[in-house]
Amino acid sequence: MAGSSVGQGSADDPAYTIEQALFNLQQTDDPSARYYAAWWIGRFRVNEPMAIQALLDALKDNSDRSPDGGYPLRRNAAKALGKLGEVSVVPALIEALSCHDYYVRESAAQSLEMLGDRRAIPGLISLLEGGIAVAQQVEGKPHLSEPYEAILEALGKLQAKKAISLIEPFLEHFVPKVQFAAARALYQLTENPLYGEKLVTALQEKTLQVRRSALMDLGAIGYLGAVDAIAHTLAENSLKLIALKGILEHHLGQQTIQLELNDDLVHLMNVMDSLL
Repeated sequence: MAGSSVGQGSADDPAYTIEQALFNLQQTDDPSARYYAAWWIGRFRVNEPMAIQALLDALKDNSDRSPDGGYPLRRNAAKALGKLGEVSVVPALIEALSCHDYYVRESAAQSLEMLGDRRAIPGLISLLEGGIAVAQQVEGKPHLSEPYEAILEALGKLQAKKAISLIEPFLEHFVPKVQFAAARALYQLTENPLYGEKLVTALQEKTLQVRRSALMDLGAIGYLGAVDAIAHTLAENSLKLIALKGILEHHLGQQTIQLELNDDLVHLMNVMDSLL
């Protein structure tokens, strides 16, 4: 493109334009510039046909390889595609679920959750094949055999009720975050408070990172029964407020327009005020 030059720039650099991002993404000489361009297009929601096509091409890229054999550019392309709100990319993301790079599969699952297209359900369910017995740590890697957190969360968001029996065993997985993802999904699929309470119990875990994870899951499912427990969790107020805001938005989105909020939502907002 005329007037464009290869270079990363920065997210706040007004000189970094859509044209430059597309140029950088499509060139093959500078992998870091391509990686940044894919991120930038997603970060700024560049929902234009040329940008979408460039990301789809990047999703099949074979040139950018990491030392462990992964595909960094594909990972960023998969993440970006989920942020653009364009469901025409769903088949490509479903295909990416079969990539041998764990992180590409994870990014694809997360983006399919964001896009909310139920066509993704069979592909996501296929990644649960073998159940908890094969959901083990990969030797020499910092991750499990599949990105189970992302898969379970996506199935819950997509209302994959036929997957309930496949998800239930993951409540007993040895990784707490996988347990939480299963509880999160099962609450979304059944609205059984038993699963919400499992996440509330997790707010008492000794590890801060685990408590943070439970906070975000409770916010995502809008579990109103967790409000007071969230307020008293040993975690940053900023994260508590994010979780409470998620619960509030969930319930406001379900209400028809009315003049008065119910007592539970008034209490929720008072708790939020107390944390500010």
